[in-house]
Formats: sequence, structure tokens, C-alpha cells
Amino acid sequence: MFADAATEDFFRARLDHMIDLRHSLAVLASRMPWQQIEASVAHLFSRKAHAGVAMSDLDLFGEAPAPVGRKSNAGRPRVPLRTMIALLYLKHAFNLSDEAVVQGWSENPYWQHFSGQAYFEPRLPCDATTLVKFRRLLGEEGVEELLAQTVNLAVSLELIPASALATVVVDSTVQEKAVAHPTDSRLLETARAKLVEAAQGAGIELKQTFAKEGRLLRFKAGRYAHAKQFKRMRRVIKRQSTVLGRLVREIERKAGGLSTAVRQALSGALAKAQRIADQSRSRKNIAGVSKLYAWHAPEVECIAKGKSRTPYEFGVKVGIAATLKHNLIVGARAFIGNPYDGHTLRNQLEQATILMQDTGHKPTTAYVDLGYRGVDTDNPGLAIKHRGKFKTLTTQERKLLKRRQAIEPIIGHLKADHRMDRCHLKGEQGDRLHAVLCAAGYNLRWLLRMIAKKGVPFLRRLYLRLCKTVAPSPNWARMLRKLAVHAFREPAPPLAAL
Repeated sequence: MFADAATEDFFRARLDHMIDLRHSLAVLASRMPWQQIEASVAHLFSRKAHAGVAMSDLDLFGEAPAPVGRKSNAGRPRVPLRTMIALLYLKHAFNLSDEAVVQGWSENPYWQHFSGQAYFEPRLPCDATTLVKFRRLLGEEGVEELLAQTVNLAVSLELIPASALATVVVDSTVQEKAVAHPTDSRLLETARAKLVEAAQGAGIELKQTFAKEGRLLRFKAGRYAHAKQFKRMRRVIKRQSTVLGRLVREIERKAGGLSTAVRQALSGALAKAQRIADQSRSRKNIAGVSKLYAWHAPEVECIAKGKSRTPYEFGVKVGIAATLKHNLIVGARAFIGNPYDGHTLRNQLEQATILMQDTGHKPTTAYVDLGYRGVDTDNPGLAIKHRGKFKTLTTQERKLLKRRQAIEPIIGHLKADHRMDRCHLKGEQGDRLHAVLCAAGYNLRWLLRMIAKKGVPFLRRLYLRLCKTVAPSPNWARMLRKLAVHAFREPAPPLAAL
């Protein structure tokens, strides 16, 4: 073991002495505006008074200072805010689960340096469930701030000109929910099992739970469907619906003598079960009632995108806005209820404008596909270009229209590399958070690639200034050329130019 004179710990070396500071993640860690990010989201984690709960340290004049020496009942110290934000960035940048990113952090010195650690820590930064609570507290406002800072950083590092933010490409895709394929047989069996579980939790004794028969009926329905014996399959589904109806009526009868709180707790499960039973009897939607495609995710919509391999996708529609030439995402928003693409354009560009406000630019031209026709009057001040206006476009605009297709691989990377292919977060809020975090992870990887490809502009300017102001000897010239090759990943000026 050796002692490092530059560290506060006698037995350990600092992380910045252990890693290659030319690594793109190390460079990005030094350029991220961490203080600004923390300040912008800190108010989301302030202590709030809950309705009906008395707070001893609040009086008529605000929050009273805690007396010195009083024992705190707050629990363990809070995980540093920068560490939690860095974990969210890394999770979606490298396509990892909550458990995997926490485990990877304990093994990767570059990740720990990115999150602000001074020394290597071979421990977990937090429990994986802490990320769940942190996301919920951040909310949509907080995750949009994380996305906005990646856009600001790309402009401040001169990796993209600020004027390029004025021209965007907008498209929509489906963010699928983590649900099983919603067949009638599966939904009816799930509803039966959940209804029995809810009744037993409320203390209702059922005459029969139909557990064995329900499992056999589900197996039969699957086999008949595989054999394309649909008349027999429908007969099995009808029996499943009958069983579910009997359970619903029995629970309603026996719940009459229970307390109001218990009846309210059962009402949600009974309503879902009745809804599934009704929709299994008809292929069409009941007037004013949408179909239920998952017991645990009632917000899931059935969206048809015209794909031959997947005619229907079950999730939520997500709009993506990216720059036309540099493939940087400047907006991502989930739209609940499967709206028409054109009706999402205004909200999508409104979000992009808010995220770009620190750069002083906003979208003025949008290149879209034919799904966004007929919404020019809803978006005043915005030039909408698509193939339907081909005759009225200039030659330059026709060339730029061909770049619209570049958003398709961006969506592909979001799904394959940044976890947008399947959303595991709960509820409508989970869909909104997940879409923005996937875009933030994509932008972080984009920044890492651009730093490795172009280098950091302020270091390049320092290098060129040294070349001009210092009259170097041949040894100086060789040193500067090595600096250019290793630090910037680009050719250096010839020796004669120095």
C-alpha cells in the first residue's frame, strides 16, 4: 500500500488518479452542470406537510429551526442527489435494470467518478428500490430537466450549433407496456384469480373458487386456438365468463353486510372483473367504455401501426422530436388515449420549446410524415413540411425532407438500446417518466460519442493557442502532437506548421 500526497486518505488513491481522464465519460463528468441540475430539482425533495398530519417543526411563521442536541428520527442519511441523478442517466444510457445499474456502479470506477465519488467504493450506492422512489419524487418536471440539460450541454460544448435546434423532425411510436398478450381466456382467468384473492383479503368465504376448473379451461382455450378450432374455443371462453359472473354476484351479495371501507376496497376489483366479462362477450367496444387489456395496467391502449409482423401493439403513444441534421433528441412525450398524430404536434413542440429555452432558440420548422397533415392552423408560427406539400417546397426543402427518415433509426435505438421497447413503470405517470428518461439516456450516449469523435472544444482551442504563441523546440512539437492525437482523437498539424 502506498500513500498519495494529493489525497486526504493515507491508504487510498483518488479516482481521478486511477482512471484515464481522457475517457469520454470522465470528460463528460467534468463538463456536466451538476450544481445547476441539483438546484433545479432540489425543490421537488423538500419536506412537505401532508393533509391531516401535524408537523411539530412548523409554526405560524414557517419552519422552526431544529434544536441542537435533539435526537433525529429521520433514519439514514439521504443518498447524494448527484449520485441518484447519475444512476438514472447511466441506467438508460447503457440499457440496464435498476438492480443491474446499482451493481455495475459498485464495480465501475468511471461510473463512480461520473457520480461525483472521490474514492472507489466497492459497495452498492443504494438499494434498487430507492431508484423507484426517486423517480416518483422527480416527476415529469424533474426528468424533463435532466433531458434539457443534455441539450444545453451539447450546445455549450459546441458539439451542435444552436441554430440547428430551430429545425426538427417529429414522429410518433408506441412504447409497449410490460403486459402479457391480452387474450380473452388469459384475462378471464386473471380476473377470476384476482377476485378470489380480493374476497379472501376482505374476509369473505366463498362457496367455490373454481381454481382447478379455471386452470383447465385456460389450457383448453389455448389448445383449441392453436388447433384453429375456434367454435370450441369460444365455448370454453363462455364457460370462463360464466364462472367469473358467478363469483362477482356471490361477492356482491356477501359484501352487503360488511363495512363501507371494505366495500369500497372491493368495488375496484368487482368493476374490473365485470368489465372483462362484458368485453369477452363482444368483439366491439361497449359505447363509452374502452377495453381492458391488463388487470394491473388499465391505462394500456391497443394501437394499430400498420406493421405486418406486429399489427397491434399494447402500450402508449410517444412523440419524439429530434434535430434534423445532428440526431439529438430535443423532446419526448407520452400521450395517453391514443390520439391522432397530428393532434399531438402542438404539445410535442411546446415541450421542445420549454426544454430549449436556455439556448435562446425554439422550433420554427418541423419535418413530419403524412400522419401530421391538416394541422397547420393549430400551429401558428411553425412551418410544417411533409410529402403532401411536395410541389410547394423549394429544392433545398425537398433535399431536407429526405432527412426526415433519419428519425426512424433514432426510434430504433431508443427501443433497442435505451429501454423504450418495454415500460415496466407503473401507471400513466410511469409511461411519461419512462419516455423522457429513455430520451435522456440516448442523448447521454450521443454526447459520449461526440466527445470521443470531436474532442472537447476548449481543450482544442488551448492546444491551438499553444501552437501559435509558443515557439516550441522539436521536443515540444512532438509533445503537442501526442496531446492532439490522444486527447482529441484527431490528426495534429504537421511539424512544419509549428
